[in-house]
Amino acid sequence: MSLTQTSFLPFFLSLIFLLSTITATTATLQNLLQSQGLPGGLFPNNVKSYNLDRNGRLEVQLDGPCMTKYEARVVFDSVVRANLSYGGLMGLEGLIQEELFLWFPVKGFLVKDPSSGLILVDIGLAHKQLSRSIFEVPPVCKPQGADLSENFGRKMGFQAQR
Repeated sequence: MSLTQTSFLPFFLSLIFLLSTITATTATLQNLLQSQGLPGGLFPNNVKSYNLDRNGRLEVQLDGPCMTKYEARVVFDSVVRANLSYGGLMGLEGLIQEELFLWFPVKGFLVKDPSSGLILVDIGLAHKQLSRSIFEVPPVCKPQGADLSENFGRKMGFQAQR
């Protein structure tokens, strides 16, 4: 084995471990959500870790801010927090959704009647009923570049003073 092959092996093994950890974390979070009567794909595929405290406060760490699409475009911040209870993920922080070219904070997800196949999305000013099937599989969430964090605040209606 050459020196290059020898030094590449630890890197390659570390990369495999990292990818398997991310996949396992996402799958475990999916299982947690499903055990609470929610669809497993409410969070994207790039979950690094999550923590659920004994009061039901869920904190999800992502690789970084990213954008994906369910029924509409959404932007996840690098940390998303919410209160998890059976059938609900309420008091969400760190998630915005585009509606008619405007961006609104998503306040929560609620499944009132699991047999209906619907999930209620609370965007503050309005509630939308969407098919639960949209949220069954974690979407691929793509980073939008270095300016995403800065634009996140602008999309929420804030602008930096210069």
